[in-house]
Amino acid sequence: MRLPSSYDARDKSAKASRNVYAKVLELYESQAAVLHEGGGKDAVARQHKKGRLTARERIALLLDEGTELLETGLYAAWEMYDEWGGVPCAGVVTGVGRVHGREFMIIANDATVKAGAFFPMTAKKVIRNQNIAIENRLPVIYLVDSAGVFLPLQDEVFPDQDDFGRVFRNNAVLSAMGVPQIAAVMGSCVAGGAYLPVMCDTLLMTEGSGMFLGGPALVKAAIGEKADAEELGGAMMHASVSGTVDFREPDEESCLARIRSIVSKMGPRPKAPFDRQRPKKPKFDPAELAGIVSMDAQKAYDVREVIARLADDSDFDEYRADYGKTIVTGFARIGGWAVGIVANQKLNQPSKKRGVEFGGVIYVESAEKAARFVMDCNANRIPLVFLHDVNGFMVGTESEQAGIIRAGAKLVNAVSNSVVPKISVILGGSFGAGHYAMCGKAYDPRFLFAWPSARYAVMSGDAAAKTLVDIREAQLKKQGQQIDAATHEALLKDTKARYTKALDPRYAAARLWCDAIIRPQDTREAVARALEVAAHDSELRSFRTGVLQC
Repeated sequence: MRLPSSYDARDKSAKASRNVYAKVLELYESQAAVLHEGGGKDAVARQHKKGRLTARERIALLLDEGTELLETGLYAAWEMYDEWGGVPCAGVVTGVGRVHGREFMIIANDATVKAGAFFPMTAKKVIRNQNIAIENRLPVIYLVDSAGVFLPLQDEVFPDQDDFGRVFRNNAVLSAMGVPQIAAVMGSCVAGGAYLPVMCDTLLMTEGSGMFLGGPALVKAAIGEKADAEELGGAMMHASVSGTVDFREPDEESCLARIRSIVSKMGPRPKAPFDRQRPKKPKFDPAELAGIVSMDAQKAYDVREVIARLADDSDFDEYRADYGKTIVTGFARIGGWAVGIVANQKLNQPSKKRGVEFGGVIYVESAEKAARFVMDCNANRIPLVFLHDVNGFMVGTESEQAGIIRAGAKLVNAVSNSVVPKISVILGGSFGAGHYAMCGKAYDPRFLFAWPSARYAVMSGDAAAKTLVDIREAQLKKQGQQIDAATHEALLKDTKARYTKALDPRYAAARLWCDAIIRPQDTREAVARALEVAAHDSELRSFRTGVLQC
């Protein structure tokens, strides 16, 4: 079935929505340009003066010509660590890139940002990308240039389960899985950080780099020995004396060329168990997506219009189209890959039971339909794509008596135990338990993308602000304070401003709650790349849901 399109890009409302979205995208692009500079022009100049490239320059030489990095975590640590001058991109550039036609997870320390030191979010970003590699059996290339742990914050970087030590644990896990890991030391590699490259399959090192558990100053302080950096941990020493380095390279260009040469000789990977055909462009223009989904969260739209601009040939086999209409489910192809789509419907829907069902709300029937669809996709080895714009589950007496908790638990169970790849895209709101049911971060999507129009939290800004103000005013009244209209308005304004800031997708991306903020028109390509990555995992475990409430 080919999707019909009633959307008219020439409509005044569509044009206005697109214009507003375009201004927001311009802001994001200008911010991205600043983030791409890392520590700034002076820091880049210092890196070049040492005869070294920046992280992004290294990646550009590594990737196949004409291809781009599917960058993850660009906004990591956004507006965090201001007391330390900020840490753009958390001091590490990460993403999926093609090297000799093969997809790799690339993790490159950015020495222009605090000498590549590990802040708490640096460790979490590296670990998140290693986890992507583990989940998808995706080979990894590390470009190492780091001063190690940022000592003033060592208590937040060093000891916990998902802190610095987890990086090396993940090295070992990937190795045991047989997932290739290549590391190139192209600058500093000190203290515990020296374990990362040594735990990889292949280790390269450039002249002038240093790799040691303890640098010259530490060695002198600890045992009184005087040793220069080259003798202690230089490339020649590790290549000819310790035997730690596999390839000693004279410069970075040679090192990156060697990596490409090594990759070119790798054997083919096992074929993915998912169906793929030759991709076809959608019949409708993806550039129109910004006019369909507005920055105004109150604007309704038909999510089928979104699907029509993502699916190959705009073809969509809708599953149970007449039942549970506030969630749209069905089969399509994206980039040639067969997928099952689970999407929140933002248009209000007529209902014989209720008269009307509100768009963006999950009712009993829509939850049960989605749960069954997720199970069907698992039975047939079809990856799942979730399109979020959800206010949550329906509440009230009628809904509770109809078994909304039971139906919601069934959907959460099916999503939790799903074994096929899951890709989530947050288009608009993603609130409360609806975020969970639609495969939020806690439910292991292989990738989670967000549009600039995305907003997610326990509840929407207005509802949350009113609730928080009510709680605060009750506390103040207990303390004997009088709440007049002016005080109420001031509290409401301040609370709403703070809560609204936390709804911003950049706030989420800074904390790695999503992997990337993407332009709506780039969604199809991003999802297709994510599916390509997921295809590296040729093994699927058995699908079991456990107990389902009837």
